[in-house]
Amino acid sequence: MPSPSELAAAFAANRARGRVAVTAAPAGMPCAAAEAGALRVRFPHACAGLPEAVLVNTAGGMAGGDHFEVDVALAPGARLAVTTAAAEKVYRSLGSDARLEVTASLGEDAELVWLPRETILFDRARLARTITVTLAADARLVVAETAVFGRTTMGESVRCGAFADRWRVRRGGRLIFAESFRLEGAVSARLGDAAIAGGRRALGTVLMTPGSQASADAVRDAAGGFAGEVGVSAWNGTLLTRLAAADGACLRHDLVLVLAALGHRALPRLFLN
Repeated sequence: MPSPSELAAAFAANRARGRVAVTAAPAGMPCAAAEAGALRVRFPHACAGLPEAVLVNTAGGMAGGDHFEVDVALAPGARLAVTTAAAEKVYRSLGSDARLEVTASLGEDAELVWLPRETILFDRARLARTITVTLAADARLVVAETAVFGRTTMGESVRCGAFADRWRVRRGGRLIFAESFRLEGAVSARLGDAAIAGGRRALGTVLMTPGSQASADAVRDAAGGFAGEVGVSAWNGTLLTRLAAADGACLRHDLVLVLAALGHRALPRLFLN
């Protein structure tokens, strides 16, 4: 029989690894990409708005010990929307975190819309994600991330697990947004707390910079159409929207309304499927 150390080494050797680096040039010029491991990127030229990059995880999901990296670099004047081919599923872990590291740098007058499909966490999943963005003084950024804790239509719940999310955004070398979120232990019970999610199982965050009070008012004006709860605030040129809904379908409905209110009506086709 193999020893515990041999079993651990065999398990580590079978973890998924992947890295994608995308470099976008100004409008009219093609994107360049480097791929490694289980991550791929495609450029379908199907979006009515920004040029589009679609990330594909050929591993079919993430599990404890997996490690994926995405690096996006936009040259001055470049514009790009990044989405995913499918929802990212994070499966049960035997103890280690699945890790996702997203890094983006935007040159002068560049624009990035980061809009992956939802992240679905299963019972006993463990995910640690970092999002780090560096902006030139006049660059434009939208980051929209959603997390669904168990598929309610399948009767699933996340009784225990861990989700750590760390965002850092700098403009002109100055930190303009920093957030560290951690949900660990009895996840479903904690989501039931009124101060956390009030029993809702799907959460989302939209960060836009530059963002104005007028944009925040536009989101509030759409409140009558929301299926869940949506809150928005704007300060010092940054706009932040929080979403909480009963399930992933309701959350996506609300997210599309929020993005439309913020002026992003031409969304990647795969995101809308």
